Amino acid sequence: MHNRELNTEKSDSDGGAEAPLHEELRFRRLAALEMGGKEAVDRQHAASRLTVRERLSKLIDVKSFREIGTLAGSGEYDENNKLVKVTSAPYVAGLARINGRPVAIGGEDFTVRGGTTFGSARRKGGQGGFIEDLAHYYKIPLVNLIDGAGGTVTSAKRRGYVAFPGVHGFERSVQLLGEVPVVSAVLGTAAGGPAGRAILSHFSVMVRGTSQVFAAGPPVVKRSLGRDIEKEELGGAAVAVDKAGTIHNAADSEEDAFEQMARFLSYLPQNVWEMPPVTECDDPVDRCENELRTIVPERRTQPYSMHRLIELVVDKGSVFEIQPTYGKAVITSLARLDGRPVGIIANNPKFYSGAMDANSARKQIHFMELCDTFHIPLVFLVDVPGFMVGLKAEQEATLREGMRAVYVAGQLSVPTLTLVIRKCYGMAGMATCNKNDIDLKLSWPTGEWGSLPVEGGVAAAFRREIANAPDPKAREKELEEELNAYSSPFRTAEAFAVEEIIDPSETRPILCEFVELAEGRLRVNLGPKGKAGVSP
Repeated sequence: MHNRELNTEKSDSDGGAEAPLHEELRFRRLAALEMGGKEAVDRQHAASRLTVRERLSKLIDVKSFREIGTLAGSGEYDENNKLVKVTSAPYVAGLARINGRPVAIGGEDFTVRGGTTFGSARRKGGQGGFIEDLAHYYKIPLVNLIDGAGGTVTSAKRRGYVAFPGVHGFERSVQLLGEVPVVSAVLGTAAGGPAGRAILSHFSVMVRGTSQVFAAGPPVVKRSLGRDIEKEELGGAAVAVDKAGTIHNAADSEEDAFEQMARFLSYLPQNVWEMPPVTECDDPVDRCENELRTIVPERRTQPYSMHRLIELVVDKGSVFEIQPTYGKAVITSLARLDGRPVGIIANNPKFYSGAMDANSARKQIHFMELCDTFHIPLVFLVDVPGFMVGLKAEQEATLREGMRAVYVAGQLSVPTLTLVIRKCYGMAGMATCNKNDIDLKLSWPTGEWGSLPVEGGVAAAFRREIANAPDPKAREKELEEELNAYSSPFRTAEAFAVEEIIDPSETRPILCEFVELAEGRLRVNLGPKGKAGVSP
């Protein structure tokens, strides 16, 4: 809030009669910069949170912010109808640049009424409004800095009635998912509409310890369920990121969150009508890593570092992992190959031996849709023994979520390449291929595949024979050895049922060549209409 008398005296040097208007403009701008006042700003800092204007200054390019709606708010006037005080609107928005690229950006000002909805004829943002329209009509990324609870019950008293849900709906938010990159940072406690918009994003991040997100907060939980619960326990990063996957990534600080947002945007085009940006690369395309020849252990059940494998293949320092703490059985990363953005989907043998569970299926689906929307080719690095099995897996609908992954993989329009590192079994293996496209499948010599692994298959197919044998264990081993002779990847290559067996050390040159070829194909097929977008 800003409160002081205006200087209404004329000044020849300031343009005579126009001077009071200039003074009022300056007065209102100063009021906006003061936000909710010193006490409110101090409380924000005491909670280890930046103000919305401080956040903007740390995320965007220096001096690139062109604010829109600076003067929005509410004024108080004296008996002569002269302005004496201004309370800014609890939302700051405008145009800016991140790494030189224009974005539409906005965020709640928690120092003004806790960032709750501002009841004007047209909203600046936070609940739809101008900032989303700006991203839509100019086809530029939308950046949301979320720190507010959205609507409040007190608005009904001001309005005189209770609004029906959807008056200020998510229509534009949903539309933008098929048009431009949408990134959101939860930087305080988000509930209601702002929380919903965090989920309607291609990438979202929150800060551990100072950010929470939920459908409704502890007071509503207490009234509805009679349970006392702290907001961190209800919607902190341990729940929203690690367990539920509601938010994609967690950050150690607000500055870390901004760095992740900027880095995510660096892989994506401005909109679905453009191609992803290609950067200069000083990492040789023909770099061959001998370490790849020994990275897969001789013992088939022994885990290894798929993260290390990825690092050895892609441009050095280019890996940006999405949802690293959720659905850990699969790794989803943006990276670059010879400077070109690529999506990497890799099974992680350190978790469930790489088997696909419900969470990893959901994670893979989101990432496939993201890459398909923004013309980013996909490389599958496969080591999947199948769907996760057991009672817990069935209760979590692993089969349903896994088959959704198979469906989405078969609908992809971006070029895909499947490289089998070790195992590729069953319906989970189908989720690493696009049978409706060229279906390019490569393998390392360590690759193996089939409807199910020989070991489990023998036990099921020869159950009676094994049980009736004088030595069941010995007979089971004999049958496994007999059938393993047919599981060599070279026999599959003889039948051209896998397109090529490659030397692991040659992986980077081959993938770089594929992604360069994919770029040409994508440019030819780049359509005039937006994609369907990414489902929440």
